[in-house]
Amino acid sequence: MPPRTQRLRFEQLDRAESRLSHWLAEFSRHAPTLWLFRLVSRLGDWPAWVAVALLQPLLQGQQGWLIAAHWGLTASIAALVYRLLKTRLCRERPYITFDTIRCTMPPVDRYSFPSGHTLHAVMFSCLTAASSPKLLPIVIPLAVLIAISRVVLGLHYVSDVIVGALLGFVLAWGSGLAALFVWGG
Repeated sequence: MPPRTQRLRFEQLDRAESRLSHWLAEFSRHAPTLWLFRLVSRLGDWPAWVAVALLQPLLQGQQGWLIAAHWGLTASIAALVYRLLKTRLCRERPYITFDTIRCTMPPVDRYSFPSGHTLHAVMFSCLTAASSPKLLPIVIPLAVLIAISRVVLGLHYVSDVIVGALLGFVLAWGSGLAALFVWGG
């Protein structure tokens, strides 16, 4: 359990974000919208990013296997960072805190901060921009929809998504620096 002062900060943030989170979650009451956001959220579990990584050998030749392996290592480090933060910060999901926000998709765990789906979506978007920018017209809209889906589905607050996006950017940037250092480009 997080320290009392940290819980109080999250409670204040929860209250500040409750109206916006509730408003966005209301979009899930429209069946086609709910279907779309469930689909993109599931794609953000892993299938979309595995597919983009496995496209690298087709797009980059032999170098693409190295890129795909690098992305896999980066994703593993990101998952570790995400899990460490989530299990130590322990922010309850919006639908747990506010009974007016519906949970429209089963969560993978109890806590919401940060959004791992958004972290990975932004991270893979940045990695794609560095190696295969021609895929960005597909990857960026998907990443945006994944981030929005997390709030619409009642699983995250907007700040969970923002922090997840920032972490994804930082992890991709660090991964790029590491690649420059190790492989020289």
